Amino acid sequence: MPPQDPITFAVVKNAMDAIVDEVAYTVLRTARSEIVKDVMDYSAAICDAKGEMVAQAKTIAQHLGAIPEAMAAVQARWAGRLAPGDAVIMNDPYSGGMHLPDIFMILPVFDGDAVLAWVVVICHHTDVGGRVPGSNAADSTEIYQEGLRIPPLRLFQAGRMDEALEALIGLNVRVPDRVLGDLRAQYAACQVGAWEIGRLAARYGAAGLRGHFAALLDYAERMTRAEIATWPQGTWHFTDHIDSDGLSDDPVPLSVAVMVRGDGTLLVDWAGSSPQVRAAINSTLSFTKSNTFLSVRCALRGDIPNNAGVFRCVEVVAPEGSVLNPRSPASVAARALTGYRVMDTMFGALAQIVPQIVPAAGEGGNTVVCLGGRHSDNTPFIIVDMISGCWGGRPDQDGIEAITNPSQNLSNTPVEVLERQHPVRIEEYALVPDSGGPGRFRGGLGLARSYRLLAEEAVLQLRADRLRFPPYGLDGGLPGGASGNWLDGQALPGKVTMTMRRGQVLRHHQAGGGGHGGPLARDPAAVARDVWNGKVSAAAARARYGVALAADGRVDAAATAALRAAAGGRE
Repeated sequence: MPPQDPITFAVVKNAMDAIVDEVAYTVLRTARSEIVKDVMDYSAAICDAKGEMVAQAKTIAQHLGAIPEAMAAVQARWAGRLAPGDAVIMNDPYSGGMHLPDIFMILPVFDGDAVLAWVVVICHHTDVGGRVPGSNAADSTEIYQEGLRIPPLRLFQAGRMDEALEALIGLNVRVPDRVLGDLRAQYAACQVGAWEIGRLAARYGAAGLRGHFAALLDYAERMTRAEIATWPQGTWHFTDHIDSDGLSDDPVPLSVAVMVRGDGTLLVDWAGSSPQVRAAINSTLSFTKSNTFLSVRCALRGDIPNNAGVFRCVEVVAPEGSVLNPRSPASVAARALTGYRVMDTMFGALAQIVPQIVPAAGEGGNTVVCLGGRHSDNTPFIIVDMISGCWGGRPDQDGIEAITNPSQNLSNTPVEVLERQHPVRIEEYALVPDSGGPGRFRGGLGLARSYRLLAEEAVLQLRADRLRFPPYGLDGGLPGGASGNWLDGQALPGKVTMTMRRGQVLRHHQAGGGGHGGPLARDPAAVARDVWNGKVSAAAARARYGVALAADGRVDAAATAALRAAAGGRE
C-alpha cells in the first residue's frame, strides 16, 4: 500500500531508523560487560504490532533475521497479557532463540489498550551458566549442558524486575553483576525506544503510524522484488565446508541451491548439507534463515530498507535433522560458526548470479577465545574475546583487514580493556604477512593475537575454523591462508576445551581472505606497495604474483615480464 504522502513517509522512515539507532546507543552507554559495550555483540530492532520488523539498528545483522520466530514465540505465550512497562525475555533456541548467551528482551509499546509496536534488544551475555565459563563451548553434546534455558518469561512488570526470576538468573550464572547489569541495560534501551515511538505516534497518530509501518514493509518488498527480477533466472549451486565439529575429523559440508524465480523471489534450498552433528555447531532454523536473508540483502542495492519486507521475497528450506535445522536437544552454543559458513556458501552461489557485487570469502567468521577462572581473591573472571579479521578480495578492490565479518558489526576488544580487567597479557596483535589470498585484488590479511595467562589456571575454550578449508577465491583468485592455533608453540585443533596454566601462551592467527581475479593480473606497483607495507614478502611477490623487485623495492619491469611470461602470461 503506497503512502498517500511520500514526504511524510520518508520522514517517518528516517525517524524509525534514528529511533532504533538511539536504542542501540543506549545499550552501548549503559551495558556492564565488555562483550556488549566494547565488542558490541548486540542488536536492536522495532517491530509492528504483528511482530514484523520495520526497522533495525546498525548492530549485529546476523541476529535480526531470527526476530520473526522470537516474536511468534512471545506472542503465542503473552498475547493480551502484557501491560505498559512489561518486558519479556527468552533465549530458548527451540522456541525462537538462537543460542543461550543471546538473550532477547521484547517490550510492547501501547496505544491505549492495544499494542502499537514492539522494541527488541538482543545481547550476547558473558555467561548463562552451563559446563564451561562463557556458555559457548563447541564440544557440548546436548543443550542441557550449555546453560540456563529461558522460555518467554516476563522479567519486568510495570518497570520492576521480577525478584524470583532475577534470583534464579543470578544464582545460575558465574558473573551475575555483569549479566543482570546487561539485562537492565537492555530494559533501559527498550524504554528509550518506547518513549520515542510514543512521541512519533503523538505527532502522526497511532493509526497513521500503523499505516506507515505497513507501507515501509510493502516498499521494501517491492524494491527487493524489482531488484531480484533483474537477476538471471535459473538455479545456482555451491558447497563450502566447516573443518569438523571438533568431536570427529569429518568435514561438515554446507550445500545450497539458489533458485531465481520470475516473480522476483528466491528459493534457497539447503538440501545436501550435513546431518546434525554431535557437537555444538548446529544452527537452529531461525538462525539459518537469518544468515540466508542477510546474504541476499548484501547483494541488493543499498537504498532498500532493512526490514522484514525483504524476508518476504526469500523462501528458505532446510531439512529437519540437518546441521541447519537440528532436532532438540542438539547443542547449538557455537552455531555462529555455521552461520558464517552459511553466508560464505550463499556468497559462493550469489557470485555466479551477480559476480560484479560479491567478494571472495573472508576469514570465515570471528574466532572465539574464552578464558574463565578465578582471581587470587577467588572472584570469577570470564574473557569472551571475539577476533574479527578480514574480507576477501572484491571485484574492484582489495579485501579489508582488521574489520568485522560482513554478517556482524563487531569490534575487536581493546588490548587495554582485556589487560586492565582480566589476568591476561596480550603479547601480539598483528596482521599475518602473506595470509591474503593472491588475486588481481588481494584478500585481506588475517589477524594474529597471543594471550599469556597471568592467573593460576583457567578453562580455555577455543572456537576457530578454516584450518583445513581456507577461504575460497573467485574469478581465478587463490584461497587465503589457513588459520592456526598454538599453545606454547604446540599446534592445537580448531575447537578445543582444556585447562590453561599460569604463564602459558595461546597464539591464534586467523585465515586470510580469498583473492579475486587472477594473481598475474595484479598491478605490479600494487604488489610492490604490499611488500613495502610488510603485507606480502618479496618471495611471495615473485612466486605468487610473478613480480620481481629490485634492491630498492621498485618493480624490476624486465624481470617481472619474464616471470609472468613463464607463468603463462597476463590473466
